[in-house]
Amino acid sequence: MPSITSPVRLLVALVVLMSVGGCAHRNIHQAPLDEADTPIVSATKAETAPDPAPAISVDADTAHVSPQSIAEPTTTTAPADDLAVDNSAVDDSTGATNAQSEATTGDDTFAAHNGASTEEPDTYNPVADANLPAPAAMPASFDPWEKFNRRVHRFNNAVDRRIAKPLATAYTTVVPRPMRLGVSNFFNNLGQPVSALNALLQGKPKQAGQSMGRFLLNSTLGIGGLFDPATAAKIPLKSEDFGQTLGVWGWKKSRYIELPLFGPRTIRDTLGLFGDAPLSPIRPIEKDKVRVLLQGLQLVDVRSRLLSVDSLREGATDDYSLVRDAWLQRRDYQIQGDRNSDETLPDYLLDEDNPTVPVDAMPVIPGTP
Repeated sequence: MPSITSPVRLLVALVVLMSVGGCAHRNIHQAPLDEADTPIVSATKAETAPDPAPAISVDADTAHVSPQSIAEPTTTTAPADDLAVDNSAVDDSTGATNAQSEATTGDDTFAAHNGASTEEPDTYNPVADANLPAPAAMPASFDPWEKFNRRVHRFNNAVDRRIAKPLATAYTTVVPRPMRLGVSNFFNNLGQPVSALNALLQGKPKQAGQSMGRFLLNSTLGIGGLFDPATAAKIPLKSEDFGQTLGVWGWKKSRYIELPLFGPRTIRDTLGLFGDAPLSPIRPIEKDKVRVLLQGLQLVDVRSRLLSVDSLREGATDDYSLVRDAWLQRRDYQIQGDRNSDETLPDYLLDEDNPTVPVDAMPVIPGTP
C-alpha cells in the first residue's frame, strides 16, 4: 500500500499545481486584453455599421448597456482628428465663397447706387460737375486753333519750369508769409478801380461802389493796400475786367487762344486786355527800374499763389485740356453766373482771388502811356 499511495499523491499534487498555474496565467494576460480591446471593437462596429440599426453603447469602465442609447438613432462619427480637418476645410471653402459673394454684391450695390454700369465708363472730364447750376455748367470748348495752342502751351510750361516756378518757390521760401500776404493785398487793391469801372459798365452800380469803397479804405487805413481792413468791414472782393464786360454786352462765344507768357485767354479777353491797359496804375510809371521791379514782383506773386494747384496738374493725363476746360468754365461763370447761388458752387468758382497774368505785365510800347 505505501508503495502505491505515494505515487498517486505525487500525481495529484502535480495536477493541482498545473491547474493553478494555468488559471493564474490566463487571468494575468486576459484581463488587460478585455479592458483594452473592448472599446476598440465597439468603436469599429459603430463606425462600420452598414444599416441604421439602433446602436448599443458600452461603457468601457462599467461594462453595462445604457438603456437611453437603444432609443437614439445611430450616427456614424469619424475620429476627432478627421473631424477637425474636414470642418476647417468646409469652413475655409464656405468663408471664401461667402466673401466672394459679399464682394460681388457690394460692388453691384455700389455701382447701382452711383448709377454706374458694368460697361466701360465714358471719358473722364476733370472739371465737369453735373450738380452745378446752369450758369456754371461746363461750356463746350471752342478751340479751332488747338494745334497752335498746344505748341504755345508747351512753350509756356517750359518757361514756367525753368524760370517762373523756381523764382516763386524761392520767394515763398525766403519771404515770410505775412509779408507775402501784404504784397498780394497791395496788387489786389491796385486793381479795384478797374474792377469798379467795369462793374459800372456791366450795370452793377452797387458792386462798383463796393470796389471803390475797398480801394479807398485799404489805401488809407490799410497803408497803401498792404493790409485789408475792407474784408474785416465785410466789403466783398469782386474782380471785373473789360473782357467780362464784352461778354455781358453780348459776346458770349469766343474762340480759345493761349498767349505766350500770358496763358489762357479767348479772342474776346485778349481785346479786353487792351481795353484795361490805359487804366493800369503801374504801366504809366516813367521810371523803368521802378516799373519793371513792380511788374516782376507782381508776376512772382501771381505764380506763388498758383503753387497749390501744381499737384493737381501733375496727375492730369492731358494738362492742356485740363487747363483749358477749367479756365473756360470759370470764365463762363464770371460772365453769366448768378452771384446769389454761391452756396451751391465749388471753391474754385467762388474764389475771386484767382491769379492770372495781369494787364500790368504787358510791356510798355514807346509813345503809349
